[in-house]
Amino acid sequence: MKKYAEISHFSHPQHNLKFDYTEKPFKCDGCNEVGIGSRYRCSGNKNHHGSCCDFDLHAHCALPSTSITHPFYKKCTFQFLAQPPGNERRYCNACEKDVSGFLYHCKACGFDLHPCCAMLPMVLDDGDTKLFLYRKVSSSCHRCGIKGRSWSYRSSCKKYNLHVACVREMLVENWRELYKGENGKGIERKSLALKNTLEHHHRSSSKGKVQKCCEIAGMAVQFVISAVLGDPTTLIAGVVGSLISRG
Repeated sequence: MKKYAEISHFSHPQHNLKFDYTEKPFKCDGCNEVGIGSRYRCSGNKNHHGSCCDFDLHAHCALPSTSITHPFYKKCTFQFLAQPPGNERRYCNACEKDVSGFLYHCKACGFDLHPCCAMLPMVLDDGDTKLFLYRKVSSSCHRCGIKGRSWSYRSSCKKYNLHVACVREMLVENWRELYKGENGKGIERKSLALKNTLEHHHRSSSKGKVQKCCEIAGMAVQFVISAVLGDPTTLIAGVVGSLISRG
Protein backbone atom coordinates (compact mmCIF):
# COMPACT_ATOMS: atom_id res chain seq x y z
CA MET A 1 0.00 0.00 0.00
CA LYS A 2 1.32 3.42 -0.98
CA LYS A 3 1.49 5.79 1.98
CA TYR A 4 0.99 9.55 1.81
CA ALA A 5 2.34 12.09 4.30
CA GLU A 6 -1.04 13.85 4.54
CA ILE A 7 -4.51 13.14 3.18
CA SER A 8 -8.06 14.46 3.32
CA HIS A 9 -10.78 11.98 4.22
CA PHE A 10 -14.56 12.03 3.87
CA SER A 11 -15.07 10.79 7.43
CA HIS A 12 -13.21 13.78 8.94
CA PRO A 13 -13.63 16.69 6.51
CA GLN A 14 -12.75 19.45 9.02
CA HIS A 15 -9.03 18.57 9.12
CA ASN A 16 -6.45 16.69 7.11
CA LEU A 17 -4.98 13.44 8.44
CA LYS A 18 -1.24 12.91 8.72
CA PHE A 19 0.55 9.59 8.46
CA ASP A 20 1.85 8.46 11.83
CA TYR A 21 3.37 5.39 13.44
CA THR A 22 2.66 4.35 17.00
CA GLU A 23 3.52 1.39 19.21
CA LYS A 24 0.56 2.20 21.44
CA PRO A 25 -2.93 0.88 20.63
CA PHE A 26 -5.55 3.20 19.21
CA LYS A 27 -9.19 2.84 18.27
CA CYS A 28 -9.80 3.30 14.56
CA ASP A 29 -12.66 5.76 14.02
CA GLY A 30 -13.45 4.14 10.68
CA CYS A 31 -14.01 0.46 11.44
CA ASN A 32 -14.17 0.91 15.25
CA GLU A 33 -11.53 -1.78 15.79
CA VAL A 34 -8.24 -1.61 17.68
CA GLY A 35 -5.09 -0.74 15.77
CA ILE A 36 -1.37 -0.30 16.18
CA GLY A 37 1.53 0.78 14.01
CA SER A 38 0.71 2.68 10.82
CA ARG A 39 -2.22 5.09 11.05
CA TYR A 40 -3.56 8.42 9.80
CA ARG A 41 -4.18 10.88 12.61
CA CYS A 42 -5.90 14.26 12.73
CA SER A 43 -3.45 17.07 12.13
CA GLY A 44 -5.91 19.90 12.87
CA ASN A 45 -5.43 22.86 15.14
CA LYS A 46 -5.78 22.45 18.87
CA ASN A 47 -9.21 23.04 20.36
CA HIS A 48 -10.07 25.16 23.40
CA HIS A 49 -8.94 22.28 25.64
CA GLY A 50 -5.47 22.51 24.13
CA SER A 51 -5.59 19.17 22.31
CA CYS A 52 -6.09 18.08 18.71
CA CYS A 53 -9.00 15.97 17.53
CA ASP A 54 -8.74 12.44 18.82
CA PHE A 55 -9.31 10.89 15.40
CA ASP A 56 -7.39 7.94 13.98
CA LEU A 57 -7.74 5.60 11.02
CA HIS A 58 -5.99 2.38 10.14
CA ALA A 59 -4.01 2.86 6.94
CA HIS A 60 -6.34 0.34 5.30
CA CYS A 61 -9.37 2.39 6.40
CA ALA A 62 -7.82 5.70 5.39
CA LEU A 63 -6.87 4.52 1.90
CA PRO A 64 -9.47 1.91 0.93
CA SER A 65 -10.04 0.51 -2.52
CA THR A 66 -13.45 1.11 -4.10
CA SER A 67 -13.79 -2.62 -4.63
CA ILE A 68 -11.66 -5.70 -4.01
CA THR A 69 -11.64 -9.43 -4.63
CA HIS A 70 -10.33 -12.10 -2.29
CA PRO A 71 -8.84 -15.52 -3.07
CA PHE A 72 -11.12 -17.16 -0.47
CA TYR A 73 -14.24 -15.89 -2.26
CA LYS A 74 -13.46 -16.16 -5.96
CA LYS A 75 -17.02 -15.42 -7.08
CA CYS A 76 -17.37 -12.31 -4.92
CA THR A 77 -16.65 -8.65 -5.47
CA PHE A 78 -16.46 -6.65 -2.26
CA GLN A 79 -17.43 -2.98 -2.28
CA PHE A 80 -16.10 -0.56 0.31
CA LEU A 81 -18.87 0.92 2.48
CA ALA A 82 -18.71 3.49 5.26
CA GLN A 83 -21.50 1.73 7.17
CA PRO A 84 -22.95 -1.80 7.19
CA PRO A 85 -25.95 -2.17 4.87
CA GLY A 86 -29.45 -2.68 6.30
CA ASN A 87 -30.55 -2.82 9.91
CA GLU A 88 -29.55 -6.37 10.79
CA ARG A 89 -26.52 -7.12 12.91
CA ARG A 90 -23.60 -8.05 10.69
CA TYR A 91 -20.34 -9.86 11.37
CA CYS A 92 -16.98 -10.22 9.65
CA ASN A 93 -16.57 -13.51 7.80
CA ALA A 94 -12.85 -13.53 8.62
CA CYS A 95 -12.83 -12.98 12.39
CA GLU A 96 -16.52 -13.51 13.23
CA LYS A 97 -16.71 -10.22 15.13
CA ASP A 98 -19.35 -7.51 14.71
CA VAL A 99 -19.04 -5.05 11.86
CA SER A 100 -20.04 -1.57 13.04
CA GLY A 101 -18.12 0.80 10.77
CA PHE A 102 -16.10 0.72 7.56
CA LEU A 103 -16.27 -2.61 5.74
CA TYR A 104 -16.00 -4.46 2.48
CA HIS A 105 -19.35 -5.98 1.49
CA CYS A 106 -20.34 -8.41 -1.24
CA LYS A 107 -23.90 -7.57 -2.25
CA ALA A 108 -24.39 -10.84 -4.14
CA CYS A 109 -23.34 -13.16 -1.32
CA GLY A 110 -23.89 -10.94 1.72
CA PHE A 111 -20.35 -11.51 2.99
CA ASP A 112 -18.62 -8.80 5.05
CA LEU A 113 -14.98 -8.17 5.92
CA HIS A 114 -13.33 -5.64 8.20
CA PRO A 115 -10.85 -3.64 6.07
CA CYS A 116 -7.89 -4.99 8.06
CA CYS A 117 -9.21 -8.55 7.84
CA ALA A 118 -9.71 -8.18 4.10
CA MET A 119 -6.06 -7.19 3.78
CA LEU A 120 -4.57 -9.89 6.00
CA PRO A 121 -1.45 -11.22 4.24
CA MET A 122 -1.79 -14.72 2.80
CA VAL A 123 1.71 -15.46 4.11
CA LEU A 124 3.52 -14.04 7.14
CA ASP A 125 7.26 -14.63 6.90
CA ASP A 126 10.08 -13.31 9.08
CA GLY A 127 12.75 -15.40 7.36
CA ASP A 128 12.63 -18.21 9.93
CA THR A 129 8.91 -18.78 10.43
CA LYS A 130 6.21 -18.94 7.77
CA LEU A 131 2.50 -18.76 8.55
CA PHE A 132 -0.13 -19.34 5.88
CA LEU A 133 -3.67 -17.96 5.99
CA TYR A 134 -6.45 -20.52 5.53
CA ARG A 135 -10.20 -20.08 5.30
CA LYS A 136 -10.63 -23.34 7.23
CA VAL A 137 -8.23 -25.83 8.73
CA SER A 138 -8.83 -29.32 10.07
CA SER A 139 -6.52 -28.97 13.08
CA SER A 140 -7.55 -27.29 16.34
CA CYS A 141 -6.55 -23.79 17.38
CA HIS A 142 -3.79 -23.56 19.98
CA ARG A 143 -5.75 -20.98 21.94
CA CYS A 144 -9.33 -22.27 22.00
CA GLY A 145 -8.79 -25.92 21.05
CA ILE A 146 -11.65 -25.78 18.52
CA LYS A 147 -11.43 -26.87 14.90
CA GLY A 148 -12.85 -24.86 12.01
CA ARG A 149 -14.41 -21.57 13.03
CA SER A 150 -12.83 -18.43 11.50
CA TRP A 151 -9.88 -17.90 9.19
CA SER A 152 -6.66 -19.25 10.65
CA TYR A 153 -2.93 -18.84 10.33
CA ARG A 154 -1.08 -22.15 10.24
CA SER A 155 2.65 -22.78 10.23
CA SER A 156 4.31 -24.46 7.28
CA CYS A 157 4.95 -27.53 9.44
CA LYS A 158 1.18 -27.62 10.13
CA LYS A 159 1.72 -27.95 13.90
CA TYR A 160 0.73 -24.43 14.93
CA ASN A 161 -2.67 -22.96 14.23
CA LEU A 162 -4.29 -19.76 15.51
CA HIS A 163 -7.76 -18.47 14.65
CA VAL A 164 -8.06 -14.86 13.54
CA ALA A 165 -11.20 -14.83 15.73
CA CYS A 166 -9.19 -15.84 18.79
CA VAL A 167 -6.75 -13.00 18.24
CA ARG A 168 -9.71 -10.62 18.02
CA GLU A 169 -11.05 -12.00 21.31
CA MET A 170 -7.68 -11.50 22.98
CA LEU A 171 -7.73 -7.88 21.87
CA VAL A 172 -11.35 -7.18 22.85
CA GLU A 173 -11.03 -8.84 26.25
CA ASN A 174 -7.99 -6.70 27.03
CA TRP A 175 -9.00 -3.51 25.28
CA ARG A 176 -9.27 -1.53 28.51
CA GLU A 177 -5.73 -2.42 29.52
CA LEU A 178 -4.45 -1.72 26.01
CA TYR A 179 -6.25 1.61 25.72
CA LYS A 180 -4.92 2.78 29.10
CA GLY A 181 -1.41 2.00 27.94
CA GLU A 182 -0.74 -0.72 30.48
CA ASN A 183 1.68 -2.49 28.13
CA GLY A 184 -0.72 -5.23 27.09
CA LYS A 185 -0.35 -7.25 30.31
CA GLY A 186 -3.64 -9.01 29.68
CA ILE A 187 -2.56 -10.22 26.26
CA GLU A 188 0.82 -11.18 27.65
CA ARG A 189 -0.87 -13.33 30.30
CA LYS A 190 -2.98 -15.04 27.65
CA SER A 191 0.06 -15.56 25.45
CA LEU A 192 1.91 -17.14 28.34
CA ALA A 193 -1.12 -19.35 28.92
CA LEU A 194 -0.80 -20.40 25.29
CA LYS A 195 2.83 -21.25 25.97
CA ASN A 196 1.80 -23.47 28.89
CA THR A 197 -0.76 -25.24 26.73
CA LEU A 198 1.89 -25.95 24.12
CA GLU A 199 4.34 -27.18 26.71
CA HIS A 200 1.72 -29.61 28.00
CA HIS A 201 0.90 -30.72 24.45
CA HIS A 202 4.55 -31.42 23.68
CA ARG A 203 5.62 -32.72 27.10
CA SER A 204 6.75 -35.99 25.56
CA SER A 205 9.31 -34.12 23.46
CA SER A 206 12.80 -33.26 24.59
CA LYS A 207 13.36 -29.96 26.40
CA GLY A 208 15.02 -28.44 23.36
CA LYS A 209 12.12 -29.36 21.12
CA VAL A 210 9.61 -27.93 23.61
CA GLN A 211 11.49 -24.66 23.79
CA LYS A 212 11.72 -24.42 19.99
CA CYS A 213 8.04 -25.28 19.64
CA CYS A 214 6.99 -22.54 22.05
CA GLU A 215 9.38 -20.05 20.48
CA ILE A 216 7.79 -20.62 17.08
CA ALA A 217 4.27 -20.52 18.51
CA GLY A 218 5.07 -17.29 20.34
CA MET A 219 6.31 -15.76 17.11
CA ALA A 220 3.10 -16.94 15.44
CA VAL A 221 1.00 -15.11 18.04
CA GLN A 222 3.06 -11.95 17.56
CA PHE A 223 2.74 -12.14 13.77
CA VAL A 224 -1.00 -12.66 13.81
CA ILE A 225 -1.72 -9.98 16.42
CA SER A 226 0.29 -7.48 14.36
CA ALA A 227 -1.58 -8.40 11.18
CA VAL A 228 -5.02 -8.23 12.79
CA LEU A 229 -4.18 -4.85 14.31
CA GLY A 230 -3.68 -3.54 10.79
CA ASP A 231 0.09 -3.54 10.39
CA PRO A 232 1.78 -6.92 9.84
CA THR A 233 5.19 -5.25 9.73
CA THR A 234 4.96 -3.53 13.09
CA LEU A 235 7.13 -4.51 16.03
CA ILE A 236 4.65 -4.75 18.86
CA ALA A 237 7.10 -5.44 21.66
CA GLY A 238 6.16 -2.13 23.25
CA VAL A 239 2.56 -3.30 23.64
CA VAL A 240 2.67 -7.02 24.14
CA GLY A 241 6.13 -7.25 25.65
CA SER A 242 7.85 -10.59 25.40
CA LEU A 243 4.93 -12.78 24.36
CA ILE A 244 6.81 -15.98 24.95
CA SER A 245 9.78 -15.87 27.34
CA ARG A 246 12.98 -17.34 26.05
CA GLY A 247 14.40 -18.73 29.21
